[in-house]
Amino acid sequence: MKLGLRLPTYAMPGEFSSYETLRNYVAEAEDLGVEGFFVIDHLLTSKPAYSTSWHDPLIALSFIAAATKKAVIGPMILVLPFRNPYLLAKQTASLDVYSGGRLILGAGVGWNPDEFRLLNTPLEKRGVIMDEYLILLKKLWTEDKISFEGRFFNVKDLVLEPKPSQKPHPPIWIGGGSQPHEILYGAAAKGIDRVLHRVAKFADGWIPHSSSTPEMARQDWEKVKKYAGELGRDPYKIQKVYSNFIYIKSPGDNDAEAVKRFSLYSGMNLDYWKNFYLYGTLDELTEKIRKRIQALEGVDWIVLNPVTYEKEQLQKIADELFPRVENVSWPKGG
Repeated sequence: MKLGLRLPTYAMPGEFSSYETLRNYVAEAEDLGVEGFFVIDHLLTSKPAYSTSWHDPLIALSFIAAATKKAVIGPMILVLPFRNPYLLAKQTASLDVYSGGRLILGAGVGWNPDEFRLLNTPLEKRGVIMDEYLILLKKLWTEDKISFEGRFFNVKDLVLEPKPSQKPHPPIWIGGGSQPHEILYGAAAKGIDRVLHRVAKFADGWIPHSSSTPEMARQDWEKVKKYAGELGRDPYKIQKVYSNFIYIKSPGDNDAEAVKRFSLYSGMNLDYWKNFYLYGTLDELTEKIRKRIQALEGVDWIVLNPVTYEKEQLQKIADELFPRVENVSWPKGG
């Protein structure tokens, strides 16, 4: 099991827009054993889930690559339907080359209607757009010359240069799954089975929704296994990633400090953060993470999202919390 961090690259003044802060933080984190750094992709403030936007993910990753030595880097997750597939293939191949083969492409369909309207992308077709783009990305990364006729993209004798350093291509992690959608938006999420089938068909790694309960994650994993089997894939070769926002509370502390920090980016309330994010003492968070790991029959990565660049929180994550959960056991095949 590996430890990664998803960074608080909020598009707001001060430390969150300081390269010096970012550079020093990731350098120290890598020294503490962190093996991956990831960033969020949102064009707009996506309320009620988020009260801020984020810096451009691919630009941020280029700076993170320059500030680190061996850690993998990637968006978690990039909204694939927003990107021209050829341009994205070239950007990600270049990033993989310049980083020395360290890119992981985390991808998802997106959900914010305002962002889809802004980019003139049909929200209701985002799933089929993503499926087509996943096929195109792999072909562009791996084939010398491609011709392709699809619903949304048509090319003939197209060549991509450069090719990625990683062969056959950078890993693709796909995000999505069941979540407490009705709490945020008043209605259950739609199309979850299509997301899980996409994971089973295309993904090198799967990132279940951060707010899903252990039972939601377990049920989703059973479906991924079923779909993978139908497609002739071994589901246990798909890496699993547990990712969530985190703030570690000291015993006896009140909630005021956590509220101040979560409110930097989240439009939700304290009850939501306690129930669906990782907010609590080390003992409480150890138990929450253990349940998620067991629900998924183990995970390959834990990617935690500190809500600030506080070094004390970083040290608690790397030195105290991760050692408690990195060897959690689970009954395989349940």
